[in-house]
Amino acid sequence: MDRIEEASRARPQAWFRAAGQGPGVVCLHANASSSAQWRGLMDTLAPSFRVLAPDLYGCGRSPEWPSDHRIRLDDEVALIAPVLAEAGDGLVLVGHSYGAAVALKAALGLGGRLRALALYEPTLFALVDAESPPPNDADGIKAAVMAAAAALDRGDPEDAARSFIDYWSGAGTWDAMPPDRQAAVGPSVAKVRRWAHALMQEPATASDFARLEVPVLLLRGSRTTASARGVSRILEAVLPRVQVETFEGLGHMGPVTHPAPVNAAIERFLRGLAR
Repeated sequence: MDRIEEASRARPQAWFRAAGQGPGVVCLHANASSSAQWRGLMDTLAPSFRVLAPDLYGCGRSPEWPSDHRIRLDDEVALIAPVLAEAGDGLVLVGHSYGAAVALKAALGLGGRLRALALYEPTLFALVDAESPPPNDADGIKAAVMAAAAALDRGDPEDAARSFIDYWSGAGTWDAMPPDRQAAVGPSVAKVRRWAHALMQEPATASDFARLEVPVLLLRGSRTTASARGVSRILEAVLPRVQVETFEGLGHMGPVTHPAPVNAAIERFLRGLAR
C-alpha cells in the first residue's frame, strides 16, 4: 500500500484552470501555447458549465516532458487524467491543434463518459501518412519541423521559432511579433521534435475514430495549411456524427487570433447538446 501511494505521489499531474459549475468541459491548448488561450471561452461558458483547462507537458505551469522516452499522445492523456476525472461523466472535450489531437486520443478511452467533441484543426498528421505515403499533405509541416530542428542544432532558437511560427501563421509572422510575445512563445519551440514525434507516430487510425459515436464539431479556417486541411478532410469523412464549420479568412491559429467567432461557435454547439 505504501508503495502504491508513493508511486501515485510521484506521477506527474497537470496544472489546470477551473471556472463555473455544471456539466464538465475540458479545453486543451495548441503547441507554443498554454491553458491561458482559453480564458475568454472559460468566461463565456462558466455561467452554465464547469470548465477545466489544463497545461499540457512542458507548457504553462505543468511539469516538463518525461526524460526517459519520447512524448506520445498517450503520455499527454495520462497527464490530464485527473482533470478528466474531475470533469465527471458526460464531459465535452474542446481542443485546438495539438490539443485537439490529444482530445481525439483521450476520446478513444472515455467510452460512455464522453458527451461530445469540439475541435479546431486537429494536427494528427499520422492520419495523412496512413492514408497515402509521401508526397502528401503533411510534407509542409515535416519541412517546417526539419528547418526548426536544424536551427536548434546550430544554436539559433530564434530562427527555429521563425520556421515553426511562420509555417502556421504565414511568412513574416514571427518578425512582426512584439518582443514580449516572442519571448513568451519562442522557447517552447525547442520541443518541436517531441511534438512532431507524438503527432506523426501516433498509432491510432482513422478506423478507430470512426467508432466515436458522439457529436463532433469540427472547426477550421479557410486560410489554413495543407497539413491541417488534410487531417480535417480525413476526420470529416470518418466521424459518424460530425458537423463542420469553416471560418472565412481565419488560419490555423484562429482560436488565438480571432477567439470571438470561434468561442461563439463552440458555445452554440454546447448549448445545442442540451436540446
